[in-house]
Amino acid sequence: MTEPPVPPSEAPAEVPADNALAELLLKLDALPPKPGCYLFRDRHGQVIYVGKATSLRSRVRSYFAANSTDERAYMPWLRKNIGDLETILTATEKEAAILEDSLIKEHRPKYNVKLRDDKSYLSLRLAVTHEWPRLELVRRPSVDGARYFGPYPSATAARRTLHLVEKHFRLRTCADRELATRRRPCIQHQIGRCPAPCVLPLDKEVYAAEVKAVSLFLQGRHDDLSANLDERMRQASLAMDFELAALLRDQLKAINALREAQRVVSVSDADQDIVGLYRQGERVELVVMLVRSGRVIDVSAFSLLRVDVDDAEVISAFLREHYAARGPIELRLPDEILVPTMPDGAEGISEWLSDLQWDSSEKRKCRLVMPTRGPKRQLLDLAQENAQHAFEEKQRAAEDVQVRLARLQRKLRLAKLPSRIECVDISHLGGNDTVGAVVALRDGAPDKSRYRTYHVKTVEGGDDYGALLEVLSRRFRRGAESHSEPGQQAWELPDLFVIDGGRGQLAVALTAANDLGITDLPIVGLAKEKENVHGEKLVDRVYLPGQKNAIALRPGSPELYFLAQARDEAHRFANRGRSKLGHARRFASLLDSVKGVGPKTRKALYAAYPSLEAMRGSPDEELAQVPGVTPQVIEGLRSLFAELEGESVEPEELPPDTTPP
Repeated sequence: MTEPPVPPSEAPAEVPADNALAELLLKLDALPPKPGCYLFRDRHGQVIYVGKATSLRSRVRSYFAANSTDERAYMPWLRKNIGDLETILTATEKEAAILEDSLIKEHRPKYNVKLRDDKSYLSLRLAVTHEWPRLELVRRPSVDGARYFGPYPSATAARRTLHLVEKHFRLRTCADRELATRRRPCIQHQIGRCPAPCVLPLDKEVYAAEVKAVSLFLQGRHDDLSANLDERMRQASLAMDFELAALLRDQLKAINALREAQRVVSVSDADQDIVGLYRQGERVELVVMLVRSGRVIDVSAFSLLRVDVDDAEVISAFLREHYAARGPIELRLPDEILVPTMPDGAEGISEWLSDLQWDSSEKRKCRLVMPTRGPKRQLLDLAQENAQHAFEEKQRAAEDVQVRLARLQRKLRLAKLPSRIECVDISHLGGNDTVGAVVALRDGAPDKSRYRTYHVKTVEGGDDYGALLEVLSRRFRRGAESHSEPGQQAWELPDLFVIDGGRGQLAVALTAANDLGITDLPIVGLAKEKENVHGEKLVDRVYLPGQKNAIALRPGSPELYFLAQARDEAHRFANRGRSKLGHARRFASLLDSVKGVGPKTRKALYAAYPSLEAMRGSPDEELAQVPGVTPQVIEGLRSLFAELEGESVEPEELPPDTTPP
């Protein structure tokens, strides 16, 4: 009689030669068939992977089964690097999902899928606790009594929504400080977009009704909003307030037009989010369609690169980060989330998400559904088609970038495709606060991790050539060092270096490179468009080393696109750096020269003493009572006062709400 086949999860473990892993495998037999989380650590104790399971025994043993069918690309590396295993039992699948989210946030394991970078997406904040609430964009929501909507997948989507609200609803747009100091209505009131609560008498109930309408609009509850606007319009008409009635009529028309533009995809009244997934190898595209009352109100796409985990884990990570990581965001979770594949512990995830809804009075069950037929399957197929379409569109866009870079390569006769481009610009204000900026593009997109600003130290008085020589010498020196020193990859020289200027600036750049022995870096000068003596506009021109005549670039040509983009970004970044430097100089204090005195200590000193004269006359014992003042700081202060002895010291005060950089 033959033995029945052993399931992969219960197959005998493959014992490696490594003693550390051999000891780890001894723990597998003791794992219980209960829900919980598991942590894989490397040989240095660092957590490299966190997962959850409905049965720890089956799930963890599957990683080490001799006949495992898990073909994820990272699995050999994971098995090779595991040095220890830790498990945490939970009472339910829901608790396991919550614990997994907390552990991933705490440890940030390298092998867990990460759907987005460290930046915070934009959200909309409606300060309902204020006397006159307004809608504004924020990066980091906080528990402050305000209502938050979002986060939005892109800044464009967030600003587009804000623009729609400002266009069709009359809420103030000015900051609180401007609201308190304004003496007459602004232009927003003159064009009919603000009731001017800053200076004009206004019925608070009318304004509160407008705030409620904005809240309904941002929640996607367009049916409720239409009914609300229609009722308010009729009441305004009966009250002979025809101006308000006309405003509400226009708002109602705008909402109805928006609803008509949305495609009807379902006859169900349930709110649904449909997640579509498309992948090619390690590249994954996720699309989320928001369906409210049978209408698609928004579609968001997310691109993932170098994804080695299976589709179920991608969906699990997406649910965790897209919904659970929102914090105090006031966007009701849908009744159903349609997914192409069920993640492990789906029931626990569903319970967890249901508990995250912001309004406890409207809490509803949020179910995970993987439909196989019927109208819901058609919705899921539509989301899958959108994911594939978004993937192909982005792939075509990437291919288009490569084609345009190839044209730029041919035009400038470069030996290598200019995938990485850097550009430098100098900015100063009347010869002061001179700053140099170097920006970088990678495949046509800004690579802000390589942006650098340089405070020019050796020249002054508006010497652009001298400032350019200093900045490029410092930049090229770091680039030359990157070839010989490990850990200097961030300073590697680009495929093309662009100088904002003509022959003179190009000659300075070549001098800086030759002085450091750099002879293989392509450097060009880009002269801006200008007019000649006859009033004719001349096109942008590129100056190449050793070539007398410049290369004219046709406006709007692919060759000019990347160069102009780099130049404009360098100009913006240089002006930003110069503005920050000027701000720091204007708010500088004599205390900045004292070693050990930073912004907090400086602010504490000015809070305790109104001027330097008061500090000078204070005994050391009193100075030591100021937070941050150490004996070394007191010694530095006495040295400063000694230098100022005999001079007329103006009382130096710092506004209490100003914190210089």
